[in-house]
Amino acid sequence: MAHFGRSDASIRMEGKRPLSGRIRIQGSKNAALPILAACMLIPGKCVLRGCPDITDIECMCNLLKSTGASVSTVCTDTDTEAIGIDTRSVREHRLPERYVSAMRSSVIMMGAMLGRLGEVCVNYPGGCVIGERPIDLHLYGLEKLGAQIWIEGNHIHAYADELRGAVVDFPFPSVGATQNVILAAVTAQGTTVIKNAAKEPEIIELCRFLNTAGARIDYSGTLLKTGRIVIQGVELSRLQGIVYDVISDRIVAGTYLFAALAAGGKVTLENVPIGQLDSICDTIKGMGASVTVDAGRNEMAIDACDRDRIVNVPYIETDVYPDFPTDLQSPLLVAACMAGGTLTVREKIFSSRFRIVEELRRMGADIEVTGDTAVVTGGRELEGRNVIARELRGGAALVVAGLCASGITTVADSGYIRRGYQDIVGDFAALGARISYVG
Repeated sequence: MAHFGRSDASIRMEGKRPLSGRIRIQGSKNAALPILAACMLIPGKCVLRGCPDITDIECMCNLLKSTGASVSTVCTDTDTEAIGIDTRSVREHRLPERYVSAMRSSVIMMGAMLGRLGEVCVNYPGGCVIGERPIDLHLYGLEKLGAQIWIEGNHIHAYADELRGAVVDFPFPSVGATQNVILAAVTAQGTTVIKNAAKEPEIIELCRFLNTAGARIDYSGTLLKTGRIVIQGVELSRLQGIVYDVISDRIVAGTYLFAALAAGGKVTLENVPIGQLDSICDTIKGMGASVTVDAGRNEMAIDACDRDRIVNVPYIETDVYPDFPTDLQSPLLVAACMAGGTLTVREKIFSSRFRIVEELRRMGADIEVTGDTAVVTGGRELEGRNVIARELRGGAALVVAGLCASGITTVADSGYIRRGYQDIVGDFAALGARISYVG
């Protein structure tokens, strides 16, 4: 895999230039990670096409290798690079701390490891620090399926002689906990019913991947309405290796849409998961930009050239899919700084998602935060500053802010951004931005 920019590099940009051009959206981080974990359940070789070249994917591949799996870059019949995963030699149930502590998504390996080996030992997961993100629901779901779980210091041990189907009723539709239970239930004895399951597209992709490999998961029809998933357990030997195409990344697409809204200009996005962006497009249209969709070509274009029309909607709150995603709250804040009027944003998912506000204020933004609510007064000129990325989505939003600001902006600690964006510098450069990696 090619890597764009060192993880410790800074990103430097000269702002006040409208964006213009076309870029292709990368594969979905949030879909690829659980699918990579699901490969643990398949005692054969899978080939995943379209995985993004980001550090979180690299970390998950290293976790798979640590169990004994073979992970390699392969060329497919379409001459595109893909990741090949062969888990026939998997033996090790202990996951290395250096990878687990680097990425919160590593916790979804627990369900897959229990389904494959009946045992797993893992550290508490790490990743971005964006508020309290307990894994209680993950452990609750796995215990309902018959896993014995105990904690020693910073280590979580889970063991199951035999996983058994059960009714798992979540008090909150957690994406990761839903994925963990799906992974554990695929080879459990009997039937598992997940109630109040998460409805994100990445859940559907995980189910689709597993069903293609031989699992029996019913997520059709009722899932988006009731959050109910029914899994009939199958023998491990029934699961077969497959070739699979990872969907494109709705959060990256949304980030670039908000960048065009904030900086102005006309941008066309290729390889877009169009049906997954409804709440985002509604917000962008409400703020005065036009969005056109070419469903046949999976393309979406935004026109935000008429800056007099760009004004804030009164109120947005983040929520679980299909409502406005918490991962796009930070880019929304930047766009709101550049629009006229006032926007109130309520963050309902994570408690510390407003960490970007301090840096935006240093750039001249007028944002007041009270508890879970931020009030942005737009129409202020942003000025270039040296700022620091403190987490993935906020870091990407600071790059967007730099594109809008007068003068030079430098975003330090770009390694956070590389966790989810394959080449944010190359993408914005292709749209006419004066931007580069430095240091």
